[in-house]
Amino acid sequence: MCSIKSNICSVGSLNLFKIESGNGPLVLLLHGITANAYIWEAVIGELAKNYRVVAIDQRGHGRSARPRDATYAACDFAGDVATLISSLSEKPAVIVGHSLGARNALVAGRLYPELVAGVVAIEFTPFIDSASFDTLDKRVVTGWEGFISIESVRDHLRAKYKYLPDEAIERRAKHGFTVNGEGAFVPLADRNAIVLTCNGLREDLEPIVRDLDVPALLIRGSQSKFISQEVFEKTRRLRPDLATLVVANTDHYVPEEAPQTLARSIETFIGNLKV
Repeated sequence: MCSIKSNICSVGSLNLFKIESGNGPLVLLLHGITANAYIWEAVIGELAKNYRVVAIDQRGHGRSARPRDATYAACDFAGDVATLISSLSEKPAVIVGHSLGARNALVAGRLYPELVAGVVAIEFTPFIDSASFDTLDKRVVTGWEGFISIESVRDHLRAKYKYLPDEAIERRAKHGFTVNGEGAFVPLADRNAIVLTCNGLREDLEPIVRDLDVPALLIRGSQSKFISQEVFEKTRRLRPDLATLVVANTDHYVPEEAPQTLARSIETFIGNLKV
């Protein structure tokens, strides 16, 4: 496994936690809702051989700041991304996002094309139905009551993420929870921020994808219930010029279920960009 450095960086008025490894063209990784930068660890291990790979805890998540007056619309997350890329010497960046992170990557690509060489959007597209968002709303509010031990955290995660390999479960347990003043293991993510972020995911993404001017690769897990085959095909019809990929034997959590396959696909995408 590659050596990973971590630090806090100032992004506008926020302090965001980031991890990074490698040297070369910049690849920025954005996690999904309730997750954090470390879900990308296996992907970083592959990409850092040829790229500078940076993964952040997005606002309201992980070890990043969550001020009470912060807002959680798509433009807020995209603004954080743009400010971060602007502060780094290697730019433009290829942005790779999963779920919430994919939405934010697409919005950043549309609003700040001068900073974005390309976007890899995993498991988020326009046309997601209300029932899928309703299910997500219910999923993200579980686990906030706290757990008595790290093993009970692992049991909770195994039940919630049925297809994640053991190392991914361990990574989420280790990096996604902390011990509160009462000795309980609780999520690092901020519950209020998560609820507000979930609300924002229902914003209409069709104009963003329709008018996107940077190259993009759209990825779906073959067994995904969040992004149905119908929704994915509808997105293809909206933008037939964009590259697409379906990763076999995965559901929603492609970065953790098939990190090597994903890393190779990202490398191929970047190679075609000639970054």
